[in-house]
Amino acid sequence: MVLAAGQRSRCAVAVAAAFTALLAFGATEARADFRVCNATQNLVGVGIGYRAKAGWVTEGWWHVEGSSCKTLIEGPLASRFYYLYAEDAERGGRWDGPITMCVAEKEFKIAGVTDCVARGFQRAGFQEYDTGEQASWMVQLIDQPATGGDAAATGTPTP
Repeated sequence: MVLAAGQRSRCAVAVAAAFTALLAFGATEARADFRVCNATQNLVGVGIGYRAKAGWVTEGWWHVEGSSCKTLIEGPLASRFYYLYAEDAERGGRWDGPITMCVAEKEFKIAGVTDCVARGFQRAGFQEYDTGEQASWMVQLIDQPATGGDAAATGTPTP
């Protein structure tokens, strides 16, 4: 297909405008936060733990649809270490770790990580993520190959 000079000019302007819009969109997307991306096809419930000025806090549940991301903490990260626990709502698998913190059946924000059961909560094992004091971080929940059967998560700084 051959374009006339006027059409080529309009096409070049449209391409330049689209490129500028992409650059602007990319610049606004590079904000600081803690995000979880669900690379599975299933709905996942996520809880996070962190050290606040007043002490340890756990909160959840964020529902992260398959093949999507959710921001758990908006703005620059205030702590170096964050802790994550997630459950596959459809298959029953989980992403956990060795750090015990408190969770609840429904939406929660819990101060403190000790005596979970005595305070009416459940205990769950959270995985630690050392953000290296980055301003933002992303954890990606993935399925491991069928040999392991369990799910895995990876954490990386985000630009």
